[in-house]
Amino acid sequence: MIQAIMVFNNHGKPRLVRFYQRFPEEIQQQIVRETFHLVLKRDDNICNFLEGGSLIGGSDYKLIYRHYATLYFVFCVDSSESELGILDLIQVFVETLDKCFENVCELDLIFHMDKVHYILQEVVMGGMVLETNMNEIVAQIEAQNRLEKSEGGLSAAPARAVSAVKNINLPEIPRNINIGDLNIKVPNLSQFV
Repeated sequence: MIQAIMVFNNHGKPRLVRFYQRFPEEIQQQIVRETFHLVLKRDDNICNFLEGGSLIGGSDYKLIYRHYATLYFVFCVDSSESELGILDLIQVFVETLDKCFENVCELDLIFHMDKVHYILQEVVMGGMVLETNMNEIVAQIEAQNRLEKSEGGLSAAPARAVSAVKNINLPEIPRNINIGDLNIKVPNLSQFV
């Protein structure tokens, strides 16, 4: 099972942190710092697996990571997970981010945190791997984007309606509104104006 997913830059600034095991916030920050120092001191030509830090469970857990440009993607897993499978999962996650953000960079993780979390939830939820097919993940993200765009017009409608009514320049408030067979009587609203 995946215990934690961390993404941080070359300077140790966390860009994405997701724990699937409950830790107090102070311990989470210490785990991120310890993990960064463990990963940073490793040479680039050494394998991408190492024992977990003392705070996250020591030798019972493994840190599996990949370094892309300015970002480290680190998955903390228990002994039941395959190291090569998690490396492949990291690759799928990064390639999915790359497809969704068209050449992903650190700023995408900063300014589109909600979308990054949504992508991560399509891949891993509750510490369990949900989907590894990048095309399926991207299709779900595109469906979510279409849904957000269609709702964006509806959610902004009340504000547009209020501003349109405020901008109407009527000499007096109409008392009766006739639309075809529909006849609407408007109450006296002078006390509210």
